[in-house]
Amino acid sequence: MLLVVDVGNSNTVLGIYDGQTLLENWRVGTDKHRTVDEYAMLINDLFRLSELQFADLSDVIVSSVVPPMLDTFAELCHKYFQLTPYIVGPGMKTGMPIQYDNPREVGADRIVNAIAAYERSKCGLIVVDFGTATTFDVISPDGSYQGGAIAPGVGISADALFERASKLPRVGFSCPTQIIAKNTVHSIQSGIFFGYVGLVEGIVSRMKKELSEVPKVIATGGLAASISAATHCIDQVEPFLTLEGLKILYERNRN
Repeated sequence: MLLVVDVGNSNTVLGIYDGQTLLENWRVGTDKHRTVDEYAMLINDLFRLSELQFADLSDVIVSSVVPPMLDTFAELCHKYFQLTPYIVGPGMKTGMPIQYDNPREVGADRIVNAIAAYERSKCGLIVVDFGTATTFDVISPDGSYQGGAIAPGVGISADALFERASKLPRVGFSCPTQIIAKNTVHSIQSGIFFGYVGLVEGIVSRMKKELSEVPKVIATGGLAASISAATHCIDQVEPFLTLEGLKILYERNRN
Protein backbone atom coordinates (compact mmCIF):
# COMPACT_ATOMS: atom_id res chain seq x y z
CA MET A 1 0.00 0.00 0.00
CA LEU A 2 1.05 3.59 -0.68
CA LEU A 3 0.93 6.33 1.95
CA VAL A 4 0.56 9.82 0.44
CA VAL A 5 1.19 12.84 2.68
CA ASP A 6 0.43 16.47 1.86
CA VAL A 7 1.80 18.84 4.52
CA GLY A 8 0.10 22.23 4.40
CA ASN A 9 0.57 25.30 6.57
CA SER A 10 -2.53 24.56 8.65
CA ASN A 11 -3.37 20.92 8.01
CA THR A 12 -1.63 17.73 6.96
CA VAL A 13 -3.66 15.35 4.82
CA LEU A 14 -2.77 11.67 4.63
CA GLY A 15 -4.19 9.00 2.35
CA ILE A 16 -3.77 5.26 1.85
CA TYR A 17 -3.91 3.87 -1.68
CA ASP A 18 -4.29 0.21 -2.52
CA GLY A 19 -3.54 0.25 -6.23
CA GLN A 20 -5.82 2.90 -7.72
CA THR A 21 -8.26 2.90 -4.79
CA LEU A 22 -8.12 5.49 -2.02
CA LEU A 23 -8.89 3.34 1.01
CA GLU A 24 -8.61 5.93 3.78
CA ASN A 25 -7.85 9.60 4.25
CA TRP A 26 -7.24 11.73 7.34
CA ARG A 27 -6.71 15.41 8.10
CA VAL A 28 -4.63 16.46 11.13
CA GLY A 29 -3.22 19.79 12.28
CA THR A 30 0.28 20.68 11.06
CA ASP A 31 2.52 21.26 14.07
CA LYS A 32 6.21 22.04 13.49
CA HIS A 33 6.88 21.43 17.19
CA ARG A 34 5.48 17.89 17.21
CA THR A 35 8.28 15.32 17.34
CA VAL A 36 8.83 12.37 15.02
CA ASP A 37 7.66 10.00 17.74
CA GLU A 38 4.52 12.04 18.38
CA TYR A 39 3.62 11.98 14.69
CA ALA A 40 4.27 8.23 14.65
CA MET A 41 1.90 7.74 17.56
CA LEU A 42 -0.76 9.85 15.87
CA ILE A 43 -0.50 8.00 12.56
CA ASN A 44 -0.42 4.65 14.33
CA ASP A 45 -3.70 5.52 16.08
CA LEU A 46 -5.28 6.44 12.74
CA PHE A 47 -4.05 3.20 11.19
CA ARG A 48 -5.43 1.14 14.07
CA LEU A 49 -8.88 2.70 13.67
CA SER A 50 -8.83 1.48 10.06
CA GLU A 51 -7.30 -1.92 10.94
CA LEU A 52 -4.04 -1.04 9.18
CA GLN A 53 -0.43 -1.53 10.25
CA PHE A 54 2.85 0.16 9.39
CA ALA A 55 3.98 -3.15 7.89
CA ASP A 56 1.23 -2.83 5.26
CA LEU A 57 3.07 0.07 3.62
CA SER A 58 5.24 -0.50 0.58
CA ASP A 59 6.04 3.15 -0.24
CA VAL A 60 5.51 6.73 0.91
CA ILE A 61 5.42 10.02 -1.00
CA VAL A 62 5.47 13.40 0.76
CA SER A 63 4.68 16.91 -0.43
CA SER A 64 5.24 19.86 1.90
CA VAL A 65 5.05 23.65 1.85
CA VAL A 66 6.53 23.69 5.38
CA PRO A 67 10.27 22.94 4.90
CA PRO A 68 11.03 21.70 8.47
CA MET A 69 8.30 19.07 8.13
CA LEU A 70 10.16 17.30 5.32
CA ASP A 71 12.91 16.24 7.73
CA THR A 72 10.31 15.16 10.28
CA PHE A 73 8.48 12.89 7.87
CA ALA A 74 11.68 11.57 6.28
CA GLU A 75 12.93 10.51 9.72
CA LEU A 76 9.53 9.06 10.60
CA CYS A 77 9.53 6.95 7.44
CA HIS A 78 13.02 5.61 8.11
CA LYS A 79 12.47 4.95 11.80
CA TYR A 80 8.97 3.49 11.83
CA PHE A 81 8.24 2.32 8.26
CA GLN A 82 11.78 1.29 7.24
CA LEU A 83 11.15 3.14 3.99
CA THR A 84 12.80 6.04 2.16
CA PRO A 85 10.02 8.41 1.10
CA TYR A 86 9.69 10.05 -2.27
CA ILE A 87 9.86 13.82 -1.75
CA VAL A 88 8.08 16.14 -4.17
CA GLY A 89 10.58 18.76 -5.27
CA PRO A 90 13.29 19.66 -7.79
CA GLY A 91 14.59 16.64 -9.67
CA MET A 92 11.34 14.70 -9.51
CA LYS A 93 9.81 13.72 -12.84
CA THR A 94 6.50 15.56 -13.13
CA GLY A 95 5.64 15.08 -16.79
CA MET A 96 4.50 18.73 -16.80
CA PRO A 97 6.57 21.62 -18.22
CA ILE A 98 6.67 24.55 -15.77
CA GLN A 99 6.39 27.91 -17.55
CA TYR A 100 7.39 29.99 -14.51
CA ASP A 101 10.25 32.49 -14.22
CA ASN A 102 11.82 30.28 -11.55
CA PRO A 103 10.19 26.82 -11.51
CA ARG A 104 11.67 26.13 -8.06
CA GLU A 105 9.45 28.85 -6.61
CA VAL A 106 6.22 27.04 -7.41
CA GLY A 107 4.79 25.35 -4.31
CA ALA A 108 4.80 21.56 -4.39
CA ASP A 109 1.07 21.47 -3.65
CA ARG A 110 0.32 23.64 -6.71
CA ILE A 111 2.21 21.33 -9.05
CA VAL A 112 0.63 18.23 -7.52
CA ASN A 113 -2.86 19.70 -7.99
CA ALA A 114 -2.09 20.73 -11.56
CA ILE A 115 -0.86 17.25 -12.48
CA ALA A 116 -3.92 15.53 -11.02
CA ALA A 117 -6.36 17.96 -12.64
CA TYR A 118 -4.78 17.65 -16.08
CA GLU A 119 -4.59 13.87 -15.83
CA ARG A 120 -8.35 13.86 -15.16
CA SER A 121 -9.45 16.34 -17.81
CA LYS A 122 -6.75 16.65 -20.52
CA CYS A 123 -7.82 20.23 -21.34
CA GLY A 124 -7.07 23.82 -20.40
CA LEU A 125 -7.70 24.34 -16.68
CA ILE A 126 -7.82 26.74 -13.78
CA VAL A 127 -7.31 24.95 -10.45
CA VAL A 128 -8.46 26.77 -7.32
CA ASP A 129 -7.18 25.40 -4.00
CA PHE A 130 -8.81 26.74 -0.84
CA GLY A 131 -6.16 26.35 1.85
CA THR A 132 -4.34 28.66 4.25
CA ALA A 133 -3.72 30.65 1.08
CA THR A 134 -6.06 30.37 -1.89
CA THR A 135 -4.13 29.54 -5.04
CA PHE A 136 -5.23 29.84 -8.66
CA ASP A 137 -3.19 27.79 -11.14
CA VAL A 138 -3.48 27.75 -14.92
CA ILE A 139 -2.70 24.70 -17.06
CA SER A 140 -2.64 24.99 -20.85
CA PRO A 141 -4.54 22.58 -23.14
CA ASP A 142 -1.23 20.83 -23.96
CA GLY A 143 -0.52 20.17 -20.27
CA SER A 144 2.03 22.81 -19.26
CA TYR A 145 1.86 24.82 -16.04
CA GLN A 146 1.43 28.49 -17.00
CA GLY A 147 1.42 30.26 -13.62
CA GLY A 148 -1.31 31.68 -11.46
CA ALA A 149 -2.22 33.83 -8.48
CA ILE A 150 -2.07 33.60 -4.70
CA ALA A 151 -4.56 35.28 -2.34
CA PRO A 152 -4.97 35.17 1.44
CA GLY A 153 -7.20 32.32 2.55
CA VAL A 154 -10.55 32.86 4.22
CA GLY A 155 -9.12 32.06 7.66
CA ILE A 156 -6.27 34.56 7.33
CA SER A 157 -8.62 37.29 6.12
CA ALA A 158 -11.13 36.67 8.91
CA ASP A 159 -8.42 36.56 11.60
CA ALA A 160 -7.06 39.92 10.41
CA LEU A 161 -10.54 41.44 10.69
CA PHE A 162 -11.14 40.13 14.20
CA GLU A 163 -7.70 41.19 15.42
CA ARG A 164 -7.85 44.73 14.03
CA ALA A 165 -11.53 45.50 14.76
CA SER A 166 -11.73 44.99 18.51
CA LYS A 167 -15.49 45.50 18.83
CA LEU A 168 -16.39 42.87 16.25
CA PRO A 169 -17.14 39.37 17.61
CA ARG A 170 -15.32 36.35 16.23
CA VAL A 171 -17.79 34.30 14.17
CA GLY A 172 -17.66 31.04 12.25
CA PHE A 173 -17.48 30.87 8.46
CA SER A 174 -20.83 29.99 6.92
CA CYS A 175 -23.06 30.89 3.98
CA PRO A 176 -25.71 33.46 5.02
CA THR A 177 -29.28 33.13 3.77
CA GLN A 178 -29.13 36.67 2.37
CA ILE A 179 -26.43 39.22 1.68
CA ILE A 180 -28.19 42.13 3.40
CA ALA A 181 -27.85 41.14 7.05
CA LYS A 182 -29.89 42.40 9.99
CA ASN A 183 -27.35 41.95 12.81
CA THR A 184 -23.61 42.20 13.35
CA VAL A 185 -22.85 38.47 13.34
CA HIS A 186 -24.69 37.89 10.08
CA SER A 187 -23.17 41.07 8.61
CA ILE A 188 -19.67 39.72 9.24
CA GLN A 189 -20.57 36.33 7.82
CA SER A 190 -22.11 37.96 4.76
CA GLY A 191 -19.08 40.16 4.14
CA ILE A 192 -16.56 37.35 4.56
CA PHE A 193 -18.46 34.74 2.57
CA PHE A 194 -19.75 36.80 -0.34
CA GLY A 195 -16.62 38.91 -0.38
CA TYR A 196 -14.64 35.74 -0.88
CA VAL A 197 -17.01 34.46 -3.55
CA GLY A 198 -16.47 37.78 -5.33
CA LEU A 199 -12.70 37.40 -5.06
CA VAL A 200 -12.84 33.95 -6.66
CA GLU A 201 -15.20 35.07 -9.42
CA GLY A 202 -13.10 38.14 -10.15
CA ILE A 203 -9.78 36.34 -10.44
CA VAL A 204 -11.22 33.45 -12.48
CA SER A 205 -12.96 35.90 -14.83
CA ARG A 206 -9.80 37.93 -15.40
CA MET A 207 -7.75 34.78 -16.00
CA LYS A 208 -10.24 33.57 -18.60
CA LYS A 209 -9.90 36.90 -20.46
CA GLU A 210 -6.13 36.34 -20.76
CA LEU A 211 -6.52 32.82 -22.17
CA SER A 212 -7.25 31.95 -25.79
CA GLU A 213 -9.45 28.97 -24.87
CA VAL A 214 -12.12 28.80 -22.18
CA PRO A 215 -10.67 26.61 -19.40
CA LYS A 216 -12.44 24.21 -17.10
CA VAL A 217 -12.36 25.38 -13.45
CA ILE A 218 -11.69 22.75 -10.79
CA ALA A 219 -11.76 23.52 -7.07
CA THR A 220 -10.24 21.61 -4.16
CA GLY A 221 -9.48 22.24 -0.50
CA GLY A 222 -11.54 22.50 2.65
CA LEU A 223 -13.95 25.27 1.54
CA ALA A 224 -14.28 24.22 -2.11
CA ALA A 225 -17.77 22.76 -1.76
CA SER A 226 -19.14 25.77 0.19
CA ILE A 227 -17.77 28.36 -2.24
CA SER A 228 -18.73 26.31 -5.29
CA ALA A 229 -22.35 26.15 -4.16
CA ALA A 230 -22.55 29.96 -4.24
CA THR A 231 -21.04 30.61 -7.69
CA HIS A 232 -21.29 29.39 -11.28
CA CYS A 233 -17.59 30.00 -12.03
CA ILE A 234 -16.49 26.63 -10.63
CA ASP A 235 -17.24 23.64 -12.86
CA GLN A 236 -16.15 20.77 -10.63
CA VAL A 237 -15.10 20.09 -7.02
CA GLU A 238 -12.44 17.43 -6.37
CA PRO A 239 -11.82 17.07 -2.61
CA PHE A 240 -8.98 14.54 -3.02
CA LEU A 241 -7.17 16.20 -5.92
CA THR A 242 -3.87 16.62 -4.05
CA LEU A 243 -3.81 13.02 -2.85
CA GLU A 244 -4.52 11.83 -6.37
CA GLY A 245 -1.71 13.99 -7.72
CA LEU A 246 0.73 12.50 -5.22
CA LYS A 247 -0.24 9.00 -6.34
CA ILE A 248 0.35 9.97 -9.98
CA LEU A 249 3.76 11.46 -9.15
CA TYR A 250 4.70 8.30 -7.25
CA GLU A 251 3.81 6.17 -10.27
CA ARG A 252 5.92 8.36 -12.55
CA ASN A 253 8.96 8.19 -10.28
CA ARG A 254 8.96 4.79 -8.60
CA ASN A 255 11.92 2.57 -9.22
